[in-house]
Amino acid sequence: MLDFLTLERAERDLFHGWCHAGLPRRAFGGQVAAQALTAAGGTVEDDRRVHSLHGYFLRGGNPARPIAYRVERLTDGRGYASRRVTARQGDEVIFTLSASFTRPEEIPGRQLSMPPTTPPEDLPNAFRAWAARDPEGFGQFEIGRVLDVRRAPETWPDRAGGTEQRLWIRSAAPLPDGPLVHMCALTYASDLMLAPVAALDVEAPGVLSAGPDTSRHFLASLDHAVWFHRPFRADEWLLVVQRGPTAGDGRGLVHGEFWSRDGRLVASVVQETVLRPRRSP
Repeated sequence: MLDFLTLERAERDLFHGWCHAGLPRRAFGGQVAAQALTAAGGTVEDDRRVHSLHGYFLRGGNPARPIAYRVERLTDGRGYASRRVTARQGDEVIFTLSASFTRPEEIPGRQLSMPPTTPPEDLPNAFRAWAARDPEGFGQFEIGRVLDVRRAPETWPDRAGGTEQRLWIRSAAPLPDGPLVHMCALTYASDLMLAPVAALDVEAPGVLSAGPDTSRHFLASLDHAVWFHRPFRADEWLLVVQRGPTAGDGRGLVHGEFWSRDGRLVASVVQETVLRPRRSP
């Protein structure tokens, strides 16, 4: 995970990195977003913490080519700092990110209670079926090497028309103590299995049983936003509750909540994805 987040600093506000594939021949969007956040975080003071990011996936990245991340320093105020990051491959912009940073404030707050779920120790690895069916293909799945993912099998009542799944996620290896590393790791993980939730009413996530790009629907992330609420560690279990409240007009919307093991709501994510049936060849 740490290797996937590390960038080479070429200039004061220019960073270079490489992203592995999420789908065949397409860079994993979660890593692109996490690296863009790494670049933005490298230009702010150490006592600031990112509290939100908003990204747009403009083109599919090529995992065989490096990505250049250019940071623009928009504001450095007393309370907040803002950055914009443009990710390019050659002359093409593939992703843009806006990120906002602030200094932590010790002010009491509130939150919803954590929903009940089977603990991760009682669940198998979410990719076990795929790994058993296609060991060679799974061996090339980088995400499965750096993330430990468990999928809760239960179903929960929801309002008609919605979809939902619950996952436990953590980094497969320990991470350093710096808060930015854990926020970037969560950003990396936040894109995993999120788009398929928009289609859960018609099919199960294919990546669990047969590998990426096996869905009967075409799914592609359009935009992605994350809000960080409370401190956490990405190398400790986080419960992710993903819900799809609406789909239509060729798009689906999915909300996600990240909960620490002790019941703190640590982050929220929202993503809109292209959602349409695949055309027959």
